[in-house]
Formats: sequence, C-alpha cells, structure tokens
Amino acid sequence: MSYLPQFPFAKRRKRVFLLLAMGGISWALCAQTPAPEDPPASNASQKPAEPAKPQAENSNDNTEVSSRDTPPTFKVRVNLVLVRVVVRDAQGKVVPNLHKEDFQLTDNRKPQTISTFSVETPDSHIVTAGTNADPNAPMDPTAANAKVAALPQRFVSVIYDDQHMIMADTLFVRNASKKLFDSLAPSDRVAINTTSGQATQDFTDDHALLSKTLLNVLPRSPTQGLHDCPDISYYQADMIQNKNDPQSLDVATEDAVQCAFQGDESQKAAARSMAQGEAGTVLAREDTSTEYALRHMEDVIRHLSAMPGQRVIIFVSPGFITSTLFLEFSELVDRATKANVVVNTIDARGLYTPDMGDIADPYTDPPQVAGFKSMYRVSAQLAQEDVLAQLADGTGGTFFHNRNDVDEGLKEAGAAPAMTYLLGFSPQNLKLDGSMHTLKVSFTRKSNYKIQARHAYFAPKHLVDPTEAAKEEIQEALFSQDEIRDLPVDLHTQFFKTEAYSAKLAVLTHVDIKGVHFRKADGRNRDDLTVATAIFDENGNYVTGGEKIVEMKLLDTTYDRLTRVGLNLKSSFDVKPGSYLVRQVVRDSEGAQLAARNGAVVIPN
Repeated sequence: MSYLPQFPFAKRRKRVFLLLAMGGISWALCAQTPAPEDPPASNASQKPAEPAKPQAENSNDNTEVSSRDTPPTFKVRVNLVLVRVVVRDAQGKVVPNLHKEDFQLTDNRKPQTISTFSVETPDSHIVTAGTNADPNAPMDPTAANAKVAALPQRFVSVIYDDQHMIMADTLFVRNASKKLFDSLAPSDRVAINTTSGQATQDFTDDHALLSKTLLNVLPRSPTQGLHDCPDISYYQADMIQNKNDPQSLDVATEDAVQCAFQGDESQKAAARSMAQGEAGTVLAREDTSTEYALRHMEDVIRHLSAMPGQRVIIFVSPGFITSTLFLEFSELVDRATKANVVVNTIDARGLYTPDMGDIADPYTDPPQVAGFKSMYRVSAQLAQEDVLAQLADGTGGTFFHNRNDVDEGLKEAGAAPAMTYLLGFSPQNLKLDGSMHTLKVSFTRKSNYKIQARHAYFAPKHLVDPTEAAKEEIQEALFSQDEIRDLPVDLHTQFFKTEAYSAKLAVLTHVDIKGVHFRKADGRNRDDLTVATAIFDENGNYVTGGEKIVEMKLLDTTYDRLTRVGLNLKSSFDVKPGSYLVRQVVRDSEGAQLAARNGAVVIPN
C-alpha cells in the first residue's frame, strides 16, 4: 500500500473509523436482554467468559439500556503531557527497577506532579492466546501460543531523508541498510519511507522486496543542481530573515556584487536588495521542503501507531534546520510519544569533517566572502545535528552519529530500548498561547545515571472541540496497544467454525459498573459507554471492527443489581481462519474514563 505522498493512510483511518461508527456488528446486552445462544461448550475458550446475567426485573429494562450510532457530547479529559525517559549507566546500559518516586519533573522550572507512570520492556506488548482451538481440529495450547508469538511483535519504519541527503550519503546508507534487513527476526516487520514520498514499501518481512525498494531511495533535494546568485544557504537565509543578522546580509550583498555586477561596488544598493530577495526565496523554498518532510514523517507515525506491537522509527538523515517550524517539530515529537513510537536517528554523514567548500567547483565562493561562508557551513552542519538529537531524546530513542559503522548503528536502532519509563503530568493553569515550555527530568536523589528525555513541549493555541477530541482519543487508543485500566473491563474471545474457510469470532466484554461514574437525572442513573473493537491480522493490518454507544438510564433497582453482576456485551465478527489480535476500547461519557484491552486468537484451518 502506498500511503505517502497523498497521505492516503489518514483517509484509510477515516474510512476505518467510519466503518466503526456504522457498526456492522451484532450486539447483545446480556444484562438486560437474553443473549443468543453461545456455541457448544466444547468450543468455548480456555478461560470462559462471564456467564449471562439474569434479566432485569423491571419491565422498563428495554428503555433503561439501548444502543445508538450517534455519539453524545463528551467531556474532554485533562490535558496530559507524556515524557518518555530512558536511563543509562556510565557504561551505556539501560537501568531497570526504577519507580515513580525516583523521578522529579519541572515545567518551566516549576515542579510538577507525576500523575501517570508506566514501565515498558520488549515483552510489554506480547499478547497470549485468549481462545482454545476448535475441538474439531484439536490444537495443543502450547502450539496456539507459539502461533501467537509468531505474530508481528516489532514494527520498524525506516525513513530516509532523501530531501536533504546527497548522493554520497545515499549510497552509504543504502549499503548499510542491508545488514538491518538481514538481522530481522520472524516477528519483525519493516517498512521503507522517504521524506519526499517517492519511495515507499509497507510493512513486510520480505527481504528481497525491501532491497528492491531500497534502490529507489535517491537524493531529491529541491536545490539539487541550483547555483543561485547570490548563493545563500538555508542557514544564512534564516540568519538574514528571521534573526536579522547584519553580517549575514553583508556577506550575501558582497556575494551579489561579485556574481551579478562583476565586482562593481557602486551597485551595492542593488546587490543588497537582490540579497534580501534571494534570502526570502531560499527561506520559503527550504521551509516548504522541511515542512513537507515533517508532514510525511507525521503520516508515517500515524500509520505506525496503528500497528499492534513495538513501534520504532529509524530516521536516516544528514539533519536539517527547522527555522520557523519549531511548533510543527514539537507536535511531531508529541505525536510520536503519545503513540509510543521510539525514534532512533542516524546521521547519514557518518564520521565526517565539516564541509569547507570545494575549491575545484567552478561555482566556488568569491574570495571576498569565502571565509564567512565556510563558517556558515560549519555552523549549519552543527545545527543540523541538533534536530536529530532532539528527535531521539524527545521520544526515548538514540542518536547515532560521528561513526562510520552505520550498518551496526542501524541494527542497534532497529531494536527498542530494553526498558523505558513513561511519565505523565497535567500542566496547571496552562495558557492557550502556543508558547514553548521547557521540561527537565531529574532524579530525586544524587545519581551518576544519564537521563534521556524530551526537552520541551508547546502549549495549545485553542481549545479542541469536545466531541472531536473524544473521538480522536478513542481512535488513538484503539490503534495503540497500551492497556488502559481507568474502567474495570474484562475481555474474552470465543470462536466456532461456520464453514471450512470461515468462522464466527465472538468478543465478550464484561464491565464492572461499580467503577463507572453515573449522573443522577430525573430519577435515573445516566451514563453512556462507547465500545469500539478492532481486529488485526498476523501482519498487523486492520481486518474488521465496529463501534456502538450504549445509553444507560438505569432505575435505582437496576443500578443496584448491575453493581453486583456487571454489564455484559457481546459482538460477533465473520473472519477466516488465521491468527488475530483483538483490540477493544471502552469510554464512558460522564467520567471520561478509558479502558483499552488486548486479546489474541488463533483459528485453525
């Protein structure tokens, strides 16, 4: 599937969620109405679902619980800022067994309360089988779990920054990438993407296909082959236009005098105007190119966030300057962090010495400005590293630079850290001004450990529409893999074969009503549950799913009974034999609480 340059994956996500909103799934409200008969007991899962609850005694049960497709107005949860932290000792090894009490966090130097804390390891996202095989085709539970273990556990998206790489960089990293592909485990899936969108390959374990796609990774710089007069770099244009640096403008003016007016100093005023115009042109062109690259990277993150496993991006680039795009860059780090995507960055230049210019180039700098422009090249190359370092630090990744063993770096970058800590806090009295907030994570006690974490985030500029925010929250959670337990929800699966090549997969959900916040109105206990379910195949691709909103207007007698027995929901899906990951998200409207659960099932042929 090609989802880059027109961003069709975003459209795919919309289509998927439209399917969810339309339903297409049979629901039984087991606590209120009789459930359809389950398959024979011999077909049930190893861990059977909760038994169907008795019907409500009140004759108004059908009006007390109902489902509809139109979502209600949701409340927005408190804005949460997530900070992924990797802690290493003096030897560079990851430090385990740390707790929330070991960390302290400041926002603009003001101490913050760490409200959420979690620990992630490579085993965190492994899902075990939740069903037994059909007795008509007996399967050992160990074999079933082995098949589930063979499902993709790690998704690695390699992004080549072809808009900023030169041919020497490209050939260097293409040769180095082959070692990454050769090191793939059976449960690994790798995708290839470029910041131009010209070369893409969706997730696969086919080494030959990956190597073939790699041949299409070529330099596609918008300035390739251009020799403008005056010759102004992105860095120098930024200094002129955004930082009002007079020296940079003087250098560009002298360059214009030499290249456009053959050294006629009397034309300096015209040369200065030409230099200012060229600086604006270069800045606009390069800003557009960089923004395009960031948008493609964001689209890759969106796609990767839908993959049910460990998520890693390897960004291979010589670096670039964000100039006026600080906010867009911060939002990119935000999206990656919230989607549990670790970004490892590789400096495509390897072990390099600063580019001082080529004296053999016929377009070489005039002697009058050569020294200054060499200084700008060195400064620009150092600034380019900052973006790669911040992108890795902000997502808990590693920045591999100033080394020639890029092949080994790619192998190391393809693996998620042995352990990461995810800290979350809700900023108090946050102003909606879009300003940058500096973050600092440190230890509560003295330590020689090194902390790797993001350095800043940007405040939002406006409030998000509550309904849209709730929909996005459910969607992001559904296409994530983290288990969220704000609400007490249990998930079980059952299946039975309907024909030789088809099966009915039942997803059974039990909600403990005692953990749900109800609102009292007109003598009833009111709350709405949104229940979204998605089924992914063995390659991590979305297969089917559905969404329903369960409206509850419970009388006190029904509410008391349901607090004892809970609420059972059942959804059924037609699938083919195979291995599947089941992902379900439950959200209530009154408390704005979430539950997200994972399950896995192997349906034999």
